[in-house]
Amino acid sequence: MSINDYNYSNKFRKMSSDAIQPWVEWKHITMGKTHCPTCLRLDKCWFSKSDMPALPQHKYCHCTTLPKSFLTIQKQATANSTYSKYNPYLFDPKNEYKHGKDKLFNLWGYTIEDSQWLKTEIERQGLEKYVAGQYKLNWLDYNGQRINIIIKIPRRDKSGEATFTTGWMVYPNGKIQLITPYADD
Repeated sequence: MSINDYNYSNKFRKMSSDAIQPWVEWKHITMGKTHCPTCLRLDKCWFSKSDMPALPQHKYCHCTTLPKSFLTIQKQATANSTYSKYNPYLFDPKNEYKHGKDKLFNLWGYTIEDSQWLKTEIERQGLEKYVAGQYKLNWLDYNGQRINIIIKIPRRDKSGEATFTTGWMVYPNGKIQLITPYADD
């Protein structure tokens, strides 16, 4: 299978009604008091009800969730990444990062010239899987909620697929931003 054949014709695969997860929007409620920075970072973030941060977050937490329509999630969610996450970070041509992630992608037949394709494909799959609720919560702190999404790409060196985990940050109004194109599970 070539890279060009790997793109899907529809933005999202059709999901059966059984596969659609209920979604919620995190609502920060202060009740006139200051609140923790972690809860503030979750305000207006969207989560599948089956995989969302715990409520309450702390002893005096007043946060809640509100139902969010799946149609809104499907139409308004976005996934973004910066080109610099691939070139120079992932492929590390100057050996600045010394993480060795480029070795795996090279092993699968990818080079720095594939950076734009990888960016586009990882964003596409990231959005598709986020909307389908196919992500795992990672850690939560004052920076926000991180999630992991599993990505599959065709191997260019031989047949089959390479499967790996990507790391994302959840932001308000259905935006997810790639933090790393290759994350530890």
